[in-house]
Amino acid sequence: MPDDEKLAAVRAALPAVEAGIYLNAGSVGPLPAETAKAMADLEAWELRTGRAHVDYFEEFLARMDEARGAVAAVLGTDVDAVALNHSTTDGMNQAIGAVDWRAGDRAVATRLEHAGGVGPLHALRARLGVDLDLVDLAPDDDDASVLAAFDAAITAGTRLVEVAHVSPMTGALLPVAAIAELAHTRGAVLVVDGAQAAGAIPVDVPATGADFYAIPGHKWLLGPEGTGALVVAPDVVERFYPAAAGAFSFESFDPRGAVAFWPDARRFDGAGFNRPSVVGMARSIGWLSMYVGLDWIHRRGSALARKAAERLARIPGVEVITPRERMATLVTFRIPGWPAAAALDELGARVFAIARTIDHLDAVRIGVGFWATEAELERFAGAVELLAAHTPDTIPARRTLTILGQDA
Repeated sequence: MPDDEKLAAVRAALPAVEAGIYLNAGSVGPLPAETAKAMADLEAWELRTGRAHVDYFEEFLARMDEARGAVAAVLGTDVDAVALNHSTTDGMNQAIGAVDWRAGDRAVATRLEHAGGVGPLHALRARLGVDLDLVDLAPDDDDASVLAAFDAAITAGTRLVEVAHVSPMTGALLPVAAIAELAHTRGAVLVVDGAQAAGAIPVDVPATGADFYAIPGHKWLLGPEGTGALVVAPDVVERFYPAAAGAFSFESFDPRGAVAFWPDARRFDGAGFNRPSVVGMARSIGWLSMYVGLDWIHRRGSALARKAAERLARIPGVEVITPRERMATLVTFRIPGWPAAAALDELGARVFAIARTIDHLDAVRIGVGFWATEAELERFAGAVELLAAHTPDTIPARRTLTILGQDA
């Protein structure tokens, strides 16, 4: 299809993108109508028929395999390397918890990690005396500077290195493969937060060198909340979660009484799944892969994000924090004279922009998806331009609508 026709068809299948200028898939992506229907159909079936029959449990195992396969296809890995869970935070906790920590061990992360990943490391420092080194990275650091910072931080006794593939704070794309090489040569494992990469840009997990790669289902993969996955390198599974220790996953439990031990990443599976949500994650990823097309998604999303960053950077006074030479689909920026929260409120009220703030940087962050139009991005940039020319006290009042028959 020509791009304009394809974009119209895609937007029609994502109803939420018509509710405003949807620029926050970095938090939660728009749900495809097809996914919502598949989940509603299964919820209705559960209501009418119930959830307790053994056959339904076995059918759900097949749906888990479907979701596992969908994740593997998007991340360029093998199905047996994928464990299913409920969020990136779940995956990061599983990976960090797999290490047999001792007092005096060392972990390395950056100061720009998501709390869901770095929180467990702070807990280990408080509870066990694990030494935690938080690397300072500046948004304008190039790959050489980033690697030099990690080279200095990953020292003897480092057991684990944690890094985001795409920084959730600055939007910078980090050289994870080179960081993995540094970590491995010094005996550490690499845990990667892929929340802002999976679905947004091409990802080949084996090529990253990550021992653990955690993703959510509800962001750029457009699935329901409460879904996620953890990719575990094949050589890591037995080393950190040996079958001899009695490891078994949700899937390995047979309701008839038998217990089997999986030889692969399914040992890391979570439990307590909402079955319609698992079906929804698989459906969303399948919709992206087979209906929209990953190449088109990645090419269009990255190009639009770069255009948005360049347009914002041309506005006098606006500071684009995201490095344009190392970016994915997130753009973080500041408007002079405007606290981020006030700027976001004003942008939401003037052009119905749906974005978020990065409080740590007092900045606004947008996530530019393939569904966005250039006209929407120009409207958004025009509103930013208006704010940049004023302060919260001098900006012209927004137009109001008087509804006849009601009090003012």
